[in-house]
Amino acid sequence: MARRRTFLLAGAAAAGALVIGWGVTPPRQRLHASAQPPAAEGATTLNGWLVITPDHQVTVLMARAEMGQGTHTGLAAILAEELDADWSQVRVAMAPIDDIYNNLATVVDGLPFHPNQEGTLKSLAGWLTAKTMREIGAMVTGGSSSIKDLWLPMREAGAHARALLVAAAAERWKVPAADITVRGGVVAHASGPQARFGDLAAAAAGQKAPRTPVLKQPQDFRLAGQPLRRIEAAGKLDGSARFGIDALPEGLLYASVVLCPTRGGQVSGVRADGARAVAGVRRTVVLPPRNGASGGVAVIADTPFHAQKGAAQVQVDWQHGPAAEFSSDGALRQLRQRLETAEGFAFHRQGDADKALGSAAKVVKADYEAPYLAHAALEPINATAQVADGRCTLWLSTQVPDLVRSAVAKALAIDESAVEVHQLLLGGGFGRRLEVDYAVQAALVAQAADGAPVQTIWSRAQDIQHDFYRPACVARFQAGLDDQQRLVAWHNISVGQAIVPQVMDRVFGLPGGGPDKTASEGAFDQPYEWPHAYIAHETVEFPWPVGFWRSVGHSHQAFFKECFLDEVALAAGQDPVAFRAALLKQHPRHLAVLKLAADKAGWGQPLAPTADGRPRARGVALHQSFGSVVAQVAEVSVGADKAIRVHRVVCAVDCGYPVNPNLIAQQMEGAVVFGLSAALWGEVRIERGQVQQSNYHDVPLLRMADCPVVETHIVPSTGHPEGVGEPGVPPIAPAVANALAALTGQRLRRLPLQLA
Repeated sequence: MARRRTFLLAGAAAAGALVIGWGVTPPRQRLHASAQPPAAEGATTLNGWLVITPDHQVTVLMARAEMGQGTHTGLAAILAEELDADWSQVRVAMAPIDDIYNNLATVVDGLPFHPNQEGTLKSLAGWLTAKTMREIGAMVTGGSSSIKDLWLPMREAGAHARALLVAAAAERWKVPAADITVRGGVVAHASGPQARFGDLAAAAAGQKAPRTPVLKQPQDFRLAGQPLRRIEAAGKLDGSARFGIDALPEGLLYASVVLCPTRGGQVSGVRADGARAVAGVRRTVVLPPRNGASGGVAVIADTPFHAQKGAAQVQVDWQHGPAAEFSSDGALRQLRQRLETAEGFAFHRQGDADKALGSAAKVVKADYEAPYLAHAALEPINATAQVADGRCTLWLSTQVPDLVRSAVAKALAIDESAVEVHQLLLGGGFGRRLEVDYAVQAALVAQAADGAPVQTIWSRAQDIQHDFYRPACVARFQAGLDDQQRLVAWHNISVGQAIVPQVMDRVFGLPGGGPDKTASEGAFDQPYEWPHAYIAHETVEFPWPVGFWRSVGHSHQAFFKECFLDEVALAAGQDPVAFRAALLKQHPRHLAVLKLAADKAGWGQPLAPTADGRPRARGVALHQSFGSVVAQVAEVSVGADKAIRVHRVVCAVDCGYPVNPNLIAQQMEGAVVFGLSAALWGEVRIERGQVQQSNYHDVPLLRMADCPVVETHIVPSTGHPEGVGEPGVPPIAPAVANALAALTGQRLRRLPLQLA
């Protein structure tokens, strides 16, 4: 399975083109699973997405992880809308692993095409990639794609089940199906008879549904588009919600790990007598550096306390590996040196940028930098595993349950069918739990526990120091203005590590091929109408693990691009909003978002000082990512100690059809807090292959007292839903930096933002 998925990611679209007969047919159905999803006794499964119980509850099967982004609420509402269910009777449960639940959208969106590019090549690549993902893809939660990918399958699942219920009622009551209505979980006929879903479910399972379910028009929606309360909120409030770290199978033991302090190193010798002498310690296990993890030693004990106490007594000799001479300062020096000669892979060309720069009346130049970043989710890395009788059972938080299953099966040398994955809520993911290292490690620990389940827990410091980091990156910009101060040329080259080849190696054991779009996304795929443009990225390889961090390349490329655009506007003597608007004449959607944010923020109007009399200034940024367009205006002041304070952020977003306005506002607020924490303090410093930070005291999160007021304004739309979880992150750093430049005259070109 792993090798088949790798085939897709390494270029399945091109290979699929050879299979002409297969390629011209539509992707296979995503309604019925290859095996009937499990259901409680007496319950009825009507398709691969929902189960109805005799007491009329509708359980929606979730193929995507819930990590605080509201995916479960949004997806359940979409299905319940077409089913015409009673929202108070809707529940959710995790779906089993099956190909119908594969994520098609995230890989299609990862193809390296500019959003403005149209034509046969792009259409064919997207079509074939979607078809291939349906067959051999993965159940990935990532790329802000959950609602986007499952918008149609969830609607069809609801409409399909509704048609079955109606058919069952029509047969029972001997009336035409067309005369039957469904609303709020009640199936009724005008002549009087009515029934609830649980009364009809068993009979409905034997009915024949229309081949193509009839879907509602958006103007007829009653649930989708409404600000519904989060479906998992009650469980989080009363403590019944189960996260990965809450798994408590009978007979549970606990393991603490001692990991090589140098990232990627391994054990060369161990002395564990001191650990085994600690009361409650069962045994120690040497862990190899599999799937990108650092090697180490695990101590299994009766309680977490005894496991930690035993781990403190372990003495290890380390083989530090190739990262032993690596430092973040040295990496940035090498990136800057490479920037001097870099040409890179051109992700976007328009006209002749070099020629246009050569004839420009004025040329603006600047270099930008961004550091390595850790994910630092609130729930530290953990997983619970039991290995017994040739089988492995896992309880964990993951964004890739099927990839976990494949990796664990390979590590234990058993068949994938012998691995059972119980997917629990995530206490934050941000891309870290797209990796499989911690699951494989937990399985190897459990393999040594004589059949007992073991929960392996990392400390906060281990989580931060053994992450897969957002790559450091540098970029050089040149822009040309004509004698009327109009932008005529845009030239941008960035240099940094590529993520996808590393992921391909550590997850699948195979090299990745082709350009990595994530390295340049946020730079090349933007709507601005540059008459001449050259945008490229040059990949540099370091012995340092990098991974997908919330909004990936957009997280730093947006900072580079939007800050430099402000610099060019200043050089042209133009207002930053007006300057951007002039570059969006053929992009009304983006222009509307920009104007909405500016209007709601009072752009151009005087801004009152702070309560203690300090001046404030506004900064703006506009960015497209994951199909959505977000503009943010930040109001900023600077304290006597040069501390940066963000008072208010006005956010405008066009994310297509707004499935749940509450969730959209919450995600914009969370993105601002997440992105602002990184913008003000986020940085991972590395010396001799060892991360110097260890906890939230040196990887700070924005505190409540420092949080700005965040106002979210949603552009009405009937378009296909687009991403929400990540698009609010990229604009906040440039909006703040642009405000600081307006306020202080200092142009900060490196993250995190620190005033001189």
